[in-house]
Amino acid sequence: MLPVLRQHDRSSFEIVAYSSVDVPDEWTRKIAAHTDVWREVANLNDGELAALIRNDRVDVLVDLSMHMTDNRLRTFAERPAPVQLSWLAYPGTTGVDGIDYRLTDPFLDPPGAALPYSERSLWLPDTFWCYDPDSEEPVRELPALAAGHVTFGSLNNFIKVNRGVLDLWARVLTAVPGARLLMLAPSEWARNLAGETLEKAGVARERVEFVGMQSRGDYLATYHRIDVCLDCVPYNGHTTSLDAFWMGVPVVTLVGPTIVGRAGLSQARNLGLDELVAADAAQFVAIAAGLAGDLVRLAGLRQALRGRLQRSPLMDSPRFTRALEAAFREAWRSTCAAGAA
Repeated sequence: MLPVLRQHDRSSFEIVAYSSVDVPDEWTRKIAAHTDVWREVANLNDGELAALIRNDRVDVLVDLSMHMTDNRLRTFAERPAPVQLSWLAYPGTTGVDGIDYRLTDPFLDPPGAALPYSERSLWLPDTFWCYDPDSEEPVRELPALAAGHVTFGSLNNFIKVNRGVLDLWARVLTAVPGARLLMLAPSEWARNLAGETLEKAGVARERVEFVGMQSRGDYLATYHRIDVCLDCVPYNGHTTSLDAFWMGVPVVTLVGPTIVGRAGLSQARNLGLDELVAADAAQFVAIAAGLAGDLVRLAGLRQALRGRLQRSPLMDSPRFTRALEAAFREAWRSTCAAGAA
């Protein structure tokens, strides 16, 4: 969100933000600095918040939380703004009648495909995401060159990991003898599930290492130990995958059956890296094993990925923000036309 707020055309858009967080932090202050009006609303109930929004005469109200914890969707049910849309929390739908529009991109939702959403879809031209790493952590040498083996990894929230994902990763490790797996698994329960499932699939426990929750700096530094990231399915990595690319680590992804399983495809297309996208499990294993078997190619990719990401639509915040503003205007015009009719 921060690069969008920095780039907004202040001559045409006034930015009013409603912060519903109990404990403001460094990020809250950064975001507040790039708004015209900042409202702390955690202590307001949904009706009071709706009244405040009406009083502020907001034209386009954007939900950034959807069904995540502490969301304010009930406020949208009060319809405090003429145009109400959802973006950023995750690709998908709210299922809430009060949300009129949702934002998407051509890879998450191919135009012409059936769309199982309660909202009307608005397509951004390239990407759903506008990435800013807020980090200068350097890209280092391919870890396999010093370790003598390839390390696959996943630092996704463990809630995205299931037995099917672990079985898929086990197939990769079986195809690459000697390879290791480094994954985020904060709890003993998660580590036991992962270890037991992988062991049943033929992967010895000594080939698997776990890390817990980390500060952002330590989390990004963990990518120095990973050669290739393995995506989750049916819920791909989203920001986590962008972080991996920033750190020079390619992400092998398998296209899932729903929109949250097309994030890897969308990001790879925007990076011009279709070769990282698999249509089925066998292809996923083949892509991962192919990368592991060509360290020269993998080392070159590691050094090139950050620049590729910086030059891509995923980090072109001026272009992204102009497209977002155009989407807001399209929604506004449609609402005005419907009212006139």
